[in-house]
Amino acid sequence: MNSIRVRIGVLGLALLTGFAAPTTATAAGTVPSPTVEEQRLDKAVPQEILERSGFDDVAPGLSRALEGARSYAQARRILVHEGSALWRRAVDRAQGRGPAGGDLARDDDRPLYWARLGMTREVRTWEPEFGLSDQQRAALIDALERTSRGQTDVRYPPHGKGLRRVLVTGFDPFTLDRDIRISNPSGATALALDGTVIQTAHGPARVETVVFPVRWQDFAGGTSQAFGTGGGTVERTLRPYLKKVDLFTTVSQGRVGRFDVERTNGAWRGGFPDNDNISRTETVPVTDPASQPQWTTTTLPYKEIVAANTGRFPVYDHTEVTEIPAGGTDAVVRPDGPTPGSTARAGGGGNYLSNEIAYRATLLRDRLGLHGTLPGGHVHTPVLQFGTGNTDPATGTVTDPQFLQNRQDIIAQVRAILTVAVNATTAG
Repeated sequence: MNSIRVRIGVLGLALLTGFAAPTTATAAGTVPSPTVEEQRLDKAVPQEILERSGFDDVAPGLSRALEGARSYAQARRILVHEGSALWRRAVDRAQGRGPAGGDLARDDDRPLYWARLGMTREVRTWEPEFGLSDQQRAALIDALERTSRGQTDVRYPPHGKGLRRVLVTGFDPFTLDRDIRISNPSGATALALDGTVIQTAHGPARVETVVFPVRWQDFAGGTSQAFGTGGGTVERTLRPYLKKVDLFTTVSQGRVGRFDVERTNGAWRGGFPDNDNISRTETVPVTDPASQPQWTTTTLPYKEIVAANTGRFPVYDHTEVTEIPAGGTDAVVRPDGPTPGSTARAGGGGNYLSNEIAYRATLLRDRLGLHGTLPGGHVHTPVLQFGTGNTDPATGTVTDPQFLQNRQDIIAQVRAILTVAVNATTAG
């Protein structure tokens, strides 16, 4: 996802840096228009994906449910219920439970993504008779986002003898204006592994997963009418669990034909536009910036992961970063990691949101005092590619045999990597 690197000023002010959706004034508040991300729903490909998975009933079902809401509190209960139901439905479909709903492969992450956008668009443009303030509408969207991403569904059984707890994160599809057919193997992996048990040499490991948006605002903190109150979403989601798990890894789509275990993460946003076509070029905004490091490091057992035979794709210990050396002004690529006192311009995972989630998760680990005890870091999957002859988004189909095989192989290899990681970090 984030091997994309954008030099300072390449996008610059030519891109929007503070998107706010157009609004219509009402007595209670404002009714935002659909976001850029939500507007893509009306295109043919999203509609085909929803129809071929049976998820085309999700947004209409929410609309009917909201018709019965007579208060903000009742509306919130409906959204929590429907958001949670969407997450469980997507997980069940991916893991072979219940009806497939259509001929689209069960392990496809795209029905969840597009169905969620249909739901958020319903809430964003909803005008109930009892009225909604801007803050209430934002809170409703936030509740829907969190529940439909599995962020409120992380539940481990009590610690038992030999039971390990693993937390894995994935991402939504992105670069949809380049190819709206795109799937994200990290999101598909999250659906395939949520609630599953991996058998390791040291006993069972329970895996719980969550999915994050590809939007700068949600990572930064604060409240936005356009995006709900999802700011600071990484820390808010992970903080309750990092002291309870035995291993965590954030996962995203990275480079073609390879897995990477990212050694170092940088405190820099490189400006590449997100799913709402918003750009941010700045230091990663965190709480207590005075104590913010320029770099954080993985504590995953990268040597063991790289050495193991986990699947068809090669796995690399990726150490390259881009920095401004201490006392310097120009960015320099360092194949072996940052030098003392340097300023980050790209971590191993680049300077987009997968670098940022890795940076935030490992910084949270360190601020909780867990650097020496909790294995955690970031894994980049291969790019999920369409088959030969199906690479043109204007004429291509939404799936093909090679695409399906690639996704299955990536999911299986992430599972194998987790198995190696648990084995390598567990005492006998």
